[in-house]
Amino acid sequence: MKNICVYCGANTGRRAEYTAAADALAAELVARDIGLVFGGGSIGIMGAVADAVLARGGRVTGIIPEALAVREVPHRGLTKMHVVGSMHERKALMADLSDGFIALPGGLGTIEELFEILTWSQLGFHAKPCGLLNVAGYYRHLIAFLDHSVAEELLLPQYRHMLLEADDPAHLLRQMQDYQAPAMDHRISREQL
Repeated sequence: MKNICVYCGANTGRRAEYTAAADALAAELVARDIGLVFGGGSIGIMGAVADAVLARGGRVTGIIPEALAVREVPHRGLTKMHVVGSMHERKALMADLSDGFIALPGGLGTIEELFEILTWSQLGFHAKPCGLLNVAGYYRHLIAFLDHSVAEELLLPQYRHMLLEADDPAHLLRQMQDYQAPAMDHRISREQL
């Protein structure tokens, strides 16, 4: 893996563990020479993970839509910054530049981005690993919901297992490096749609 996309909040949240996890993930990425791809903002957990990678000499690529450049306060010290025209372009470029995806704690945008990239995997658009860094149990209810969806036979077990999870960044990255996508014979590119 050369680059990992990290989805996370533009707020820091109420627990110090959230930004501490961003720092710990940054340390693991730099130690493995993995670049960070993220939403391009300088605030919240988003800014914390970028700052921590940069402070360790790592590579950081930000992708931000023009409309959010004022709202999310673009990071000025990145290795590379892409300003795009829309959220759709942002998410597509994040996916194209990344070899895997991790969600740190975040709100609606983080959840939406994670589930979209998981859906793309389920549909066969990519076979890249997706993981939750379950900091201080932040995602325990989301994990329970997915397990409930399997029990209710609305989500197939092989698709549930596409979402890796750990509370430790090193453990999550090891899972991602060992990840084998479910066998599917219908893999297609987004361009074919």
